Amino acid sequence: MFIEQGVKPGNRFSKYIWGSLLIIFASFLGQLVFLVALLYSSFANTKSYPTSNEAVMQYFDSNLTLFLVMVSFVVTMVGIFFVVRNLHNQSLQSITTSRKKVDWSRIVFSFLLWSAFTIISTLLAYYFSPGDFVFNFKPIPFAFLVLIGIIFIPIQTSCEEFIFRGYLMQGFANLAKNRWFPLLMTSLIFGGMHWFNPEVTKIGPIIMIYYIGTGLFLGIITLMDEGMELALGFHAANNLVGALLVTSDWSALQTHSIFKDISDPSAGFDIIFPVIIVFPILLFIFSKKYNWSNWKDKLLGKIL
Repeated sequence: MFIEQGVKPGNRFSKYIWGSLLIIFASFLGQLVFLVALLYSSFANTKSYPTSNEAVMQYFDSNLTLFLVMVSFVVTMVGIFFVVRNLHNQSLQSITTSRKKVDWSRIVFSFLLWSAFTIISTLLAYYFSPGDFVFNFKPIPFAFLVLIGIIFIPIQTSCEEFIFRGYLMQGFANLAKNRWFPLLMTSLIFGGMHWFNPEVTKIGPIIMIYYIGTGLFLGIITLMDEGMELALGFHAANNLVGALLVTSDWSALQTHSIFKDISDPSAGFDIIFPVIIVFPILLFIFSKKYNWSNWKDKLLGKIL
C-alpha cells in the first residue's frame, strides 16, 4: 500500500521536519541562480535592482525568467532525492508508487485527459468571449517556450508532487496513523503555498478554494490509486499546457503563449466550477478505468 511504505518505526515525524527544512534549503540554493542573474544584470547594465516581486518577474524576457525559476526546482529535486535516500533510507520510487515500477501509462493517460480538457475549455472561452483574448503567438519565442516548458515544467510539477503527495503524505501518516489527516494537511499546505501568488491579490481569497480543492483532488487520486502517477500526469498537463496556451499580466508567470487574457478577472462561478463539477467527473473516469473500490477505508481509514 502506497502511504504505508513510509510508515515504519525509524521514520519518526521529527525526521520529516528536518527533511522538509533540508528541502527548503535546497530550494533556496536553487533560487540563488535567479538572484545572481538579477544582480549581474543590474550591475552590468546599470539598471536599478527590482524591488517588488512583480518587477522581478518582469525584469528579464519571460522565457529567461521561466528558465531561471525552473532551475530552482532542479536543485530541489536533488534535495528531495538526498533526503529520501539518506535521511529515510527509502527509494524515490517508494514515495512515487506502490507498484513494482512506475506506471507510465497512467501518467500519459492523466496528462492527455487534462490536456484535452484544458485545450477545449480554452478554445470555447475564446469562441464565446473573443474580446477577452488577444492573439499573442510569436513563432521564435514560442518555440523557445515549448523547449523550456517540455524540459523543465514536468520537473517543477513532479517536484511539487514528490513533496506533497509523496514525502509529506507519508510523513503525516507516520504522525497520525490514518489517511484522512495526511490528505487534509497536504491539501491545506499545497493551497497555502499559493497564497502569495498575484492571482490571489487580483481575484481575491476565494481562489484559494481552487488551490486547496486541487490539492484535495490530487491527494484523493493518489490514495485511491495507491500511487501518484495520475497526479503527476495531471499536474504536468495543467502547468505545461496552461503555459503554452494562455498568459496574462496578472498571472504568476508571464509566457510567450498563443493567447493573452486581457479580461479583468473577477471572483465568479468559474473559480469553483473545476472543484465541484470537473474534478468529480475526473474522479468518476479514473475510478471506472482503474476499478477503484473501498473509498472510505482508502481515504479515511486507519493505518495499522
